[in-house]
Amino acid sequence: MEQKPTIAELAGIPDRPHSGDVGEERRRRKIAVIGGYRILSRFGLDEGISGHITARDPELTDTFWTAPFGRHFSTVMPDDLLHVAADGTILSGRGPLNRAAFVIHSKVHEARPDVIGAVHAHGLQGKAFSSLHRLLSPITQDACAFYDDHSMYEEYHGVALDEEEGRRIAQALGATKAVILTNHGHLTVGTSVESAVWWYVSMERSMQAELAARAAGEPVALHDKIAAQTYEAVGTEKVGWFAYSTIIQKIAAEEPELFAS
Repeated sequence: MEQKPTIAELAGIPDRPHSGDVGEERRRRKIAVIGGYRILSRFGLDEGISGHITARDPELTDTFWTAPFGRHFSTVMPDDLLHVAADGTILSGRGPLNRAAFVIHSKVHEARPDVIGAVHAHGLQGKAFSSLHRLLSPITQDACAFYDDHSMYEEYHGVALDEEEGRRIAQALGATKAVILTNHGHLTVGTSVESAVWWYVSMERSMQAELAARAAGEPVALHDKIAAQTYEAVGTEKVGWFAYSTIIQKIAAEEPELFAS
């Protein structure tokens, strides 16, 4: 029986390209990481030393790539990235490793073999929303990307420097694409670095929209059936990848050296 096209296919969303060459795929993921840092910076989601993006290595799959601790998001280059082993050993790259990045991301990557990219930062809206100890409501089309696909970590034990905290966060994330870290912010993951970055930005903006709506009155949530249907149009991984690819075009035009092979 012929399968019906998905909503994303009907919308004309293209498939994400894949490379069978490990070296090429590694380079692509590293570029996606530094592109992600640029995107977060453009959206004002860089705050001091807080925040990190990781990409699973395509060959040594229990290792990941991330920026050195203390590097501003707008300055990281692909060759600056640290290659980090599962035990925190730096396999290549120069500079210190953000302990919180290792504690959280290593446990997320370990618990979720499907996750290629993970993103956490300290966006203003995410921090504010996380203090409400509630899930995001499907009150807008964009918020439906997270409908029945995000969770909440109810506890806060201070700055994540203990590996057990990373395990608790990974457990709270479960099989979803995002977790609200109460009194802290949020974390997103994806089957590509690109989608993980877009989910972070989109969730931050959806949180902003809900905060604004609740300040103005009582927002009306979409019915479950409509929210679920809308999720299929805006919440799939190929949509996340494609949304990233549109934002990165402006950065690529302004900083072509980032994408030089």
